[in-house]
Amino acid sequence: MEALILEPSLYTVKAILILDNDGDRLFAKYYDDTYPSVKEQKAFEKNIFNKTHRTDSEIALLEGLTVVYKSSIDLYFYVIGSSYENEDFFHTQFGFFLLFSWGLRKNVEKRALLENMEGLFLAVDEIVDGGVILESDPQQVVHRVALRGEDVPLTEQTVSQVLQSAKEQIKWSLLR
Repeated sequence: MEALILEPSLYTVKAILILDNDGDRLFAKYYDDTYPSVKEQKAFEKNIFNKTHRTDSEIALLEGLTVVYKSSIDLYFYVIGSSYENEDFFHTQFGFFLLFSWGLRKNVEKRALLENMEGLFLAVDEIVDGGVILESDPQQVVHRVALRGEDVPLTEQTVSQVLQSAKEQIKWSLLR
């Protein structure tokens, strides 16, 4: 038998998913066309959830893909890559789980995640770009996401960001 030799590639992440405790999508970012339609993606997500939501392990091989996952209260975090990738490498990508637990003050649950979706989008974009892992240190990602939040002009901020900024300014003016 001839051994299969694969060319090294930086494109290691095929998808990042966050599902709720019913298996419904809260966040999904696919980096290739393994599942090109939304219908195929949702079927894959249901399959992953059904295979993983009752187990204590953190790694699964499913449909020829390596799935590394972690659960918290009512959320399931998934990093998906090819079956040829090293599972330990994907474990380092759970920096994004640590990031959310820090950013949400250890309160990693659906409600808190939904209230901070803009931070989620920024963090995922800092960690992975087009399937290429850019950063695996959660502290660096937190720092970069915090810098981006401070640099946003008032006209481009969300209502929640403006209200939070106003609360902080009022708090500081009362403390003076």
